[in-house]
Amino acid sequence: MEYYEDIEVGDVTEHGSRTVTKAEIIEFATQYDPQSFHVDEEAAAESPYGGLIASGWHTASLCMRMLVDGVLGEQAGMGALGVDELRWYRPVRPGDTLSIETEVLEKRPSESDPSRGHVKSRVTGYNQDGEEVISWVGLGLVARREADD
Repeated sequence: MEYYEDIEVGDVTEHGSRTVTKAEIIEFATQYDPQSFHVDEEAAAESPYGGLIASGWHTASLCMRMLVDGVLGEQAGMGALGVDELRWYRPVRPGDTLSIETEVLEKRPSESDPSRGHVKSRVTGYNQDGEEVISWVGLGLVARREADD
């Protein structure tokens, strides 16, 4: 288990690999973001994107899953205060393979609760060509090891 004390500012880690299918793009968008360029191939072909693309929220969810599988599942995480600077840089298309990288930007002990610390990390998602598709800064809470004593 990784605790607050184990995390170092500047740590960079890479996680996951996930190929996105047309069916899941349409399924997610039908339920949560039913804009035509996410759910209708013909309309998407006529859109500025020139074809079907994943919802940005779908892209964020896929990256979040890789984050949980790659980092958060092994961390004494206590949730988050939110995200800053969420950006979508380029569309994710059927057949794209996503991966993520995390970089620890800052950390500080909580002033109000000595059992946890604040960790600010940038999460960046890439496609198979190494192009950025999404990024955000996560404002995580991580348990402190001393709190377990």
